[in-house]
Amino acid sequence: MKVTDDIQERCDELARMILAACKRRGLYLACAESLTAGLLSDAFVRIPGASEVFLGSAVTYDSAAKSSVLGVEKSVIDAHGVVHPVVAEQMALGATSLYAQPSTAGKIVGLATTGVAGPGPDHGHPAGLVYIGLAVPQYVSTGKESAVGYSTYSYELHLQGTREAVRRSTVLQLLRRLFQFVNA
Repeated sequence: MKVTDDIQERCDELARMILAACKRRGLYLACAESLTAGLLSDAFVRIPGASEVFLGSAVTYDSAAKSSVLGVEKSVIDAHGVVHPVVAEQMALGATSLYAQPSTAGKIVGLATTGVAGPGPDHGHPAGLVYIGLAVPQYVSTGKESAVGYSTYSYELHLQGTREAVRRSTVLQLLRRLFQFVNA
């Protein structure tokens, strides 16, 4: 129980700092979750005032939903399955589109999680193999910053522990990576 509490405390602190940095920079957050199934969005909404930055999360546990809701290319899923870095990147990018509105377009950081939580392997992938994705707005300076598109990033994780530990550790690892981006 202590390990879970420790992870939660670290997630809470990172989420607090991420939300504050996004607010200062005029950025918003949108998630696309598979194996975390809402835990990532919970990391943000646990923090009072999150609604000023956090737009929402699409839980796309089903493979077809990743394509129909988030726009992940079916050909990528057919060729590689859903536990793949390109899937994580396309999910993150899909979240930016899904939650974009005129006031937030080009200001949304997309986040994604996909992988195998366990307890055993799935479609040849070991438990604990996880990909997290980020879609980060890119800007050009012409006297006034304006978004010119998104850069996508994916990170491969090899996590240990129970299904719950893998899911919670995924959130912590994504928050750590996100913190680096919003404070750069």
